[in-house]
Amino acid sequence: MVNHAPRLVSVLTENWTMTDPRDIRGLVRMAQEAEDAGFDMVMVSDHVLLGPSAGSTGRMANPRDYAMPGNQDPATAWPSSMVLLSAIAAATSRIRVGAIALIAPLRHPLVLAKDLATLDLLSEGRLVIQPTVSWHVDEYEALGVPFTRRGRILDEELEIWKRVWAESPASFHGDFYDFTDVYLEPKPMHPGGPTMWFGGETVHDKIIERLAKYGSGFHPVGRVHGDDVARLKAGLADVGRSWEEFELVGGTRVEFPDDDSCAPLGPALEEIPRQQALGFTTFCIKPSIFIDERDRHATFCREVVERVAALTS
Repeated sequence: MVNHAPRLVSVLTENWTMTDPRDIRGLVRMAQEAEDAGFDMVMVSDHVLLGPSAGSTGRMANPRDYAMPGNQDPATAWPSSMVLLSAIAAATSRIRVGAIALIAPLRHPLVLAKDLATLDLLSEGRLVIQPTVSWHVDEYEALGVPFTRRGRILDEELEIWKRVWAESPASFHGDFYDFTDVYLEPKPMHPGGPTMWFGGETVHDKIIERLAKYGSGFHPVGRVHGDDVARLKAGLADVGRSWEEFELVGGTRVEFPDDDSCAPLGPALEEIPRQQALGFTTFCIKPSIFIDERDRHATFCREVVERVAALTS
């Protein structure tokens, strides 16, 4: 893996303690501010809808925290990731745009392949996607997609994308999707399609398989542990790949002082050198964990870039 300064990713979803969830243009401006400050990427996560079980494990104590499986208010706003990222791609010129935790099985693979290829061209090759199967049963049931077969559906989708992005006509005959001689145009910016990450709460065989076959980045959920890195290295080696070929994506996790306050930035950023020592190069930061005021966002982004540079120089 080539050594370089840490890449910083701004998480633009779930910032509703500092922004109005209906102010979608405001999120686009936040992306521009992150780009101006020197961030490498902005990302948005994904839900089509939420149901009553979204908060089944108890809602997050501090509303600034990350949304996780089962800790969400069902009324949480989740803007369309495709629409929002399209606006961001058109309003920026350098920063990567990430559709991270994109719940692919909820969409038909040909429709999603067209949307992603178009967004990749709009961004001039800056698109990063992280397909996932997600966790919310209510969402699958409402959309008529079998929850228990979502992993197999995703595997077919990944193979379909690979084919339709590479050639026309393309055909596929599987358990869930079947088509012959389709022409999906225009193709993405690059022949292999957008950059693709995979990740999850644990490193398991299916993650390693998808990463080795389709991916170029690994982005785990939650804290990064040495045991996960060791399993990733071993699993990729077993299929003839080196983990050093992949972008490793970590982040900042915090302890809030109480349920009503932001977290201090300094201790969160101190996690970055530890993850760098494990081989991670790219780090996600959610602004609303650290600030409540929208008008401080541009200054916050510059402060993060400066403090990370000082920590890791």
